[in-house]
Amino acid sequence: MSGGVGLARRTPLHDRHVSAGARLVEFAGYEMPVMYAGIVSEHRRVRETAGIFDVSHMGEFLIHGPGALAALERITTNRVAALGEGRVQYSALCYEHGGFIDDLLVYRLPGRYMLVVNAANKDKDLDWVRGNLGSGATLEDASDETGLVAIQGPASEAVLSKIVDGDVHSLRYYRSASMTVAGKRALVSRTGYTGEDGFEVYCTPDEAPAVWDGLFAAGREHGVEPIGLGARDTLRLEMGYALYGNDIDDTRTPAEANLMWITKLDKGDFIGRAAIARRLREGVRETLVGFELLERGVPRHGQRILVDGREIGVVTSGSFSPTLEKGIGMGYVPPGTSGGIEIEIRDRRVPATIASLPFYRKGSVRRS
Repeated sequence: MSGGVGLARRTPLHDRHVSAGARLVEFAGYEMPVMYAGIVSEHRRVRETAGIFDVSHMGEFLIHGPGALAALERITTNRVAALGEGRVQYSALCYEHGGFIDDLLVYRLPGRYMLVVNAANKDKDLDWVRGNLGSGATLEDASDETGLVAIQGPASEAVLSKIVDGDVHSLRYYRSASMTVAGKRALVSRTGYTGEDGFEVYCTPDEAPAVWDGLFAAGREHGVEPIGLGARDTLRLEMGYALYGNDIDDTRTPAEANLMWITKLDKGDFIGRAAIARRLREGVRETLVGFELLERGVPRHGQRILVDGREIGVVTSGSFSPTLEKGIGMGYVPPGTSGGIEIEIRDRRVPATIASLPFYRKGSVRRS
C-alpha cells in the first residue's frame, strides 16, 4: 500500500467510501479504503457483530466449454472434479517449478466455472490461465463487469436474510447460489477471508451500491460498519490465512506454505506437480509457522527471526492482534523449530514463541 492514490482506478462504491470518511490508498491499482473509524475498532466490529467490505477490485474469470474441467485440473492444484454444482474450492495456480502464481477460489456454476483471483495478480493470472487452457475451453475476463460486496461476522446471516430472496440459512460453508439481494440478482457465496461466518455477493457494478446500501439498512440494529483493508489484513492474520506477496509467492511451494491440503498429488498431472512432489521427497528447508510476542511490540514484514542471536528466518506477515491484544505474525523457519525465538523489531530483540495456527478460534480467545 502507498499513501497516494495517483491515477488509480475506482470501484463502483468509491462514492460510498468518500461519504463514510474513508482514508483512501492505492492498492493493486485501485483507490481503496484502508480504514474508516480505525483498524482496531473495525476489526472488533467484525468479530463481535458484522462489517461490510468492498472487494470489487478482485478478479473474476469465467471458464466454460467441453474442455473446461480438464483445463482446470491441469492448471490448479486442487481436485476440481470433486466440485458439485454450487460448491466453492480454495486452490492455487503454480508454475512448473512449483512456486505460487496465485491462490484463488474456484466456483462450479451452472454450465461453467468461475475463478476468483487476487486483485494484484489479475493481469498476470489472466495471461497465464489463457496461455495454458488448451483446446475445448474458453476464458472470459468478467472482472470489470463484476461488483463484489462482502459481509462478515456473527450477525452476517441475520443481516443478509432481511434483504435476500433466498434461503441463506441453508446455504452451507463454501457453497454458492443465485439469489436476489436488495432487489438485484446476484450470486451469493458463504465464503470470506476473516474466519467469521459471512457471505460474498457478486453482482454487476451498477448494482453494487444498492447491495451495499441494503446491507447497511438491514444491519442498523447490529451496528454494522464499513471495513477497510487494514482490518481485513489483521482479521486474516489472526486466522493464519496466507497473503500472496507476503506469505506465498513464486519462490514458495505448497510444501513449505503448509498448503498441501489444497494440493492433490494423486489427482493426475498438473502444472507444478512434479516439482512439488520432489520438494516433499527431498524435504523442505523452511516451513511457514505462526508466532506470538511475549513482550510489547508489533512485528512487521521483513523483520528477522532469531534463535540465540542467529537469524533463522524472516517475518512474512505481522501485526498487533486486536483480539489477542498482542503482537502476532508468521514467517518461514527450519522445520522442527519450536519454543522460544526472537523478533528483531528496530533495534530490539523481542522474545516470542512459536504458536499453533490459527491464532484465533471462534468462542475460544487465547491470551496466553
